[in-house]
Amino acid sequence: MPSILYLDAQQVFDSRGTPTIEVEIKLNNGGHASFITPSGASCGSKEALELRDGDPKRYAGKGVSLAVKHVQGEIAQALLGKNFISQEELDQSLIALDGTPNKSRLGANAILAVSGAFFKALADGEKKPLYKLISNPAPYLMPMPLVNVINGGAHANNGLDIQEFMLVPIGAPSFSESLRYCAEVFYTLKALLTKLGLSTAVGDEGGFAPMLKSNEQALDLLSEAVLKTGYKIGSDIAFALDVAATELFDSKNQTYHINKREFNREELANWYEKIAKDYNICSIEDPFGENDYEGFAKLMNQIGSQVQIVGDDLFVTNEKYIKLGIEKACANAVLIKMNQIGTISETLNAIRLSQKFGLKTIISHRSGESEDTTIADLAVLTRAGQIKCGSMSRGERIAKYNRLLRIEKELGTQALFQWVGPEKASRRIC
Repeated sequence: MPSILYLDAQQVFDSRGTPTIEVEIKLNNGGHASFITPSGASCGSKEALELRDGDPKRYAGKGVSLAVKHVQGEIAQALLGKNFISQEELDQSLIALDGTPNKSRLGANAILAVSGAFFKALADGEKKPLYKLISNPAPYLMPMPLVNVINGGAHANNGLDIQEFMLVPIGAPSFSESLRYCAEVFYTLKALLTKLGLSTAVGDEGGFAPMLKSNEQALDLLSEAVLKTGYKIGSDIAFALDVAATELFDSKNQTYHINKREFNREELANWYEKIAKDYNICSIEDPFGENDYEGFAKLMNQIGSQVQIVGDDLFVTNEKYIKLGIEKACANAVLIKMNQIGTISETLNAIRLSQKFGLKTIISHRSGESEDTTIADLAVLTRAGQIKCGSMSRGERIAKYNRLLRIEKELGTQALFQWVGPEKASRRIC
């Protein structure tokens, strides 16, 4: 394996104008790459720690100069000139150097930027696209996009409880056609919102953020937009939700607040079952709080054979929590976010563990993104089958889609595309 000849970092900005860290690496075999760490708005408490400066006089305390200094100083001293036999060996060196359970000393944002830049530089040094760095049997699997077209929760200030309302183009014959389906519905939805006098301003992830009366109204608007575009609900396009229910949980009363109502665990599970049937919802992410294994398991028992139940805050891309979820049978899919765990090899291990036990994997962006397109290649490299990049607007989201379009073109007939989530037992075809 090559050694690191050059390692540097700088503060750059994410899509919310918040500082983040970029690392550049050069290897002695000619490999050269950079990586920008993303940042989430809705974060689970079990995630690896994103190190911020905390100086209220600079960037409202959100600067990352400490993380940058860690890379330029201690991390560079430990890595420069050394050979690493694998990505995992490099990452284990970073983990040992940090010495904390959640990467809080050096910062997971600093550690991931180094890990990610090394990962990309390995591919560059081998003159391979990143999605071919690890050998996989053909055909390659292009990911099904879960396209966020209405934003709520922590990603918008419009009063909607549910964080993401997504289109899933399950009937599209190819990745490029799946984007066409979603783009056309996005145009129609914009025209529909305009006609109704509702805002077409977009949230953090590029979806519209209109002021609506309820979560059901958002689903009604999506349904109308799909039908007006000429697609069938349930066969061409289904819907997906990211509830981010940790944000809606009242720990004192052990209840959830949605639609200005208070739900206990059983009532909320029944509500999910009803709207999944009424609106052809094929995937629900974080339907309960990050530690509510009982709620997840209950919903799995009720609708898990027909609907994808996704753990995000529940698992935080961490093998320890994924194993616990497998034992408790509380989800059938895992959301994968590199910065939740902090290194590339730990991310790959989380994907392998999930896939080994039959859990579906969804590679995901964060709400604070950049022009970095690593997750697009990662989705193809790992045969994840699904990806969340955001909506059909905002350059930092479209960059990932465009990268996947280029990969699809390069692969040609080697590119397989299909919906890999649970098939609903019955669909209301409209």
